[in-house]
Amino acid sequence: MSTQREHALSAVGTQAPLSVRLNRYAAVTRRVLSKNPNMLGGFIVLTVMVCVALVAGFIDKIGPYELDPFARLQSMSSGHWFGTDNIGRDVYSRTVHGGRISLAVGALVAISVSIVGAAIGLTVGYFRRVDEVVMRFMDGVMAFPSLLLALALIAALGASFINIIIVISVVDTPRMVRVVRGSVLSVREMDFVTAAGALGAKAPRVMGLHILPNIMAPIIIQATFVFASAMLTEAALSFLGAGINPETPTWGNMIGQGRTFFQRAIWIMIFPGVFLSLTVLSINLVGDGLRDALDPKLRRRE
Repeated sequence: MSTQREHALSAVGTQAPLSVRLNRYAAVTRRVLSKNPNMLGGFIVLTVMVCVALVAGFIDKIGPYELDPFARLQSMSSGHWFGTDNIGRDVYSRTVHGGRISLAVGALVAISVSIVGAAIGLTVGYFRRVDEVVMRFMDGVMAFPSLLLALALIAALGASFINIIIVISVVDTPRMVRVVRGSVLSVREMDFVTAAGALGAKAPRVMGLHILPNIMAPIIIQATFVFASAMLTEAALSFLGAGINPETPTWGNMIGQGRTFFQRAIWIMIFPGVFLSLTVLSINLVGDGLRDALDPKLRRRE
């Protein structure tokens, strides 16, 4: 009897196993890449930026911390491709190395927000009793301007790489929770979820095997936007002097340090700003493309 019950639970609905669904998503994404030039361009630019950050130590001409007081505020040349800053550091070297911190912050925040937001969103969407309490707290967090809340938390915790990730994750998690909760509220009313509960499946099993695989698309899409938003927030905090150690090369730090010399040495701000803008734009383009690939309503229109 128990064996038949397990077979019935696994056969509820027409939902394919998670591995099959992921393979299906990958195939659709490959097809969309060929049809969506914007997504393809964004994917290429993002790949290049990640590769540059990973191999920064091999493609830099001068170390990002090396000083040359006699080469202060020099414009672009064969010796300094992006010029030098106010204390003689090579802007090119600091720009390619700065991508490591900015991309790492964005990626780690996206991962942490996705995990925490999905867990909270699943819980509040499935258990109505905790929905009101948790969501009102989330609404309260979202009521504060994101940057001001991040500045307040940084002032309380102190500026460091780990604290930056924690602060930005706290600021961005409520938006992920709302997205996941809305998806759960829709999926939990479907027949295969109702049937699983009627057959005696426990809540963790229903949420993990029947609901979560069906809301992966909005989670992945929202994670790309969190990635881009986290990079911009880190840059804004560093620009205001509340981010990572000013001596550490990040795009936000470089833009913040270069604003004093904007009229005399605009290249100090321009190059990290261009790299940051291109990276954020590419992430957003990839996110839009993934939405086209993973949204079943949009797929049916093709």
